[in-house]
Amino acid sequence: MREASVREAWSVEFPLAGPGGEPVNLERTFRSHGLASLPPMRLGEKAGVLEVTLPVYGFRPRTVLVSESRPEHGIVNAVGPPPEREEGERLFAAVRRVLRLDEDLSGFYSLAAGDPDLSWVTRGAGRMVRSPTVFEEVVKTLCTTNCAWSATTRMVSALVEHLGEKAPGAPPTGPWGRAFPTPEAMAGAGEEFYRDLVRAGYRGRYLLALSSSVDSGELDLESLDEPPEKLPDDELERRLLALPGVGPYATAHVMMMLGRYSRLVLDSWTRPTYARLVGRDTVPDLEIEERFSGFGPYRGLAFWLYLTQSWIEEDPPAALRAL
Repeated sequence: MREASVREAWSVEFPLAGPGGEPVNLERTFRSHGLASLPPMRLGEKAGVLEVTLPVYGFRPRTVLVSESRPEHGIVNAVGPPPEREEGERLFAAVRRVLRLDEDLSGFYSLAAGDPDLSWVTRGAGRMVRSPTVFEEVVKTLCTTNCAWSATTRMVSALVEHLGEKAPGAPPTGPWGRAFPTPEAMAGAGEEFYRDLVRAGYRGRYLLALSSSVDSGELDLESLDEPPEKLPDDELERRLLALPGVGPYATAHVMMMLGRYSRLVLDSWTRPTYARLVGRDTVPDLEIEERFSGFGPYRGLAFWLYLTQSWIEEDPPAALRAL
């Protein structure tokens, strides 16, 4: 990390490579899933830029812009005054976490290389943008259940705008430039807030119960972000299913956000999308599971990438070429 002067904008350049030497495609990472377009994240006006406001332990939140700087390198630029050394180090660590730069996908790439429909991912796809906290992952996932995407956007935007702490340079109104609200902030909002302002419907009681449990210390969601050796997938699934409002779909989704890909996210979008891609009206869940079983602990990731390749135009998978 290079030091920034007062007259110079703070920035950090980093190699676009994973721990196993595998390539990192930033554009694919930014567009890995829809939550990356919800506050406090959004795709920039210029292509290939991700804006995100991050909590920085011991400091105020900061907004950063992430983009490609030169071939095989990315760069992080901070909005507002340059951070001091410790703040900058913590900020860059948060960026690495959000981009999953420390996740080794070389094993997944080895499997994908042998699949004609998925060999394209070895060019740097598969790194899923994550939230800085498990709490944010769970709350956002709850806001996607049984509703249109416009409703998800409305709920998350209201939470961030009215309860999120401002970063330097934040606009006076709106959800941008604010960090995702803390459990304390969400627990302190009354039922009327979730009913009238967020318009969360039945989810309001779940959001309030979840944030209150985390804020009181009764529930430690961040302890769920452990490697499989410490917290096996079956146990992680069991703990997620015990959370208020979290069912099988939400559990699989949160697990994927935590880098656990053994479950397939099967819902009202993924099922018909898969069927369309293989040229059928419907496909049984067991058949979908079987199609990706060869990817072992990465089968959910393989399924997701099969569905989302068209989000960025590249060579189409074999299944599409055959249609």
